[in-house]
Amino acid sequence: MKAAVSDGDAADRVTETFRANPASVADAQEIMLLLFRECSAMVAALSSGGTAPVKMQVYDNDGQEVPIDEADPPVRTAVRTLLAEVHGDTEAAKTHIEIALANAAPDEMVTLMVQALRWTIRLSAECTSRDLPVAEWITTALS
Repeated sequence: MKAAVSDGDAADRVTETFRANPASVADAQEIMLLLFRECSAMVAALSSGGTAPVKMQVYDNDGQEVPIDEADPPVRTAVRTLLAEVHGDTEAAKTHIEIALANAAPDEMVTLMVQALRWTIRLSAECTSRDLPVAEWITTALS
């Protein structure tokens, strides 16, 4: 497995990509939707094939759980997008991302992308540890 990248490093890399190619912002929506779709599939696999249900929680910087409506905007968007996908509402997921990208500051967009990547990595690791399916492209990217 590749060496872990910190959230700060991941954010810097995503920011550099967007700055180097502003057109990539349009692609960001498709990438995020793909990541959230894959996360949804892994959540479904964990829910049906796992020993414990999957629970969505949001924490502040001090490790205290916070209600979704009190989370930072990119985190709220990420949770709502994933929940929409988990419940089979791809159009709602797309709408959440569209609204976020239309209104988000550049650093918020980066935070949303990093959140999608973070969940993809963590969910794939959990699915792999339980011998549950993970998309081949994710497994390849993380090996």
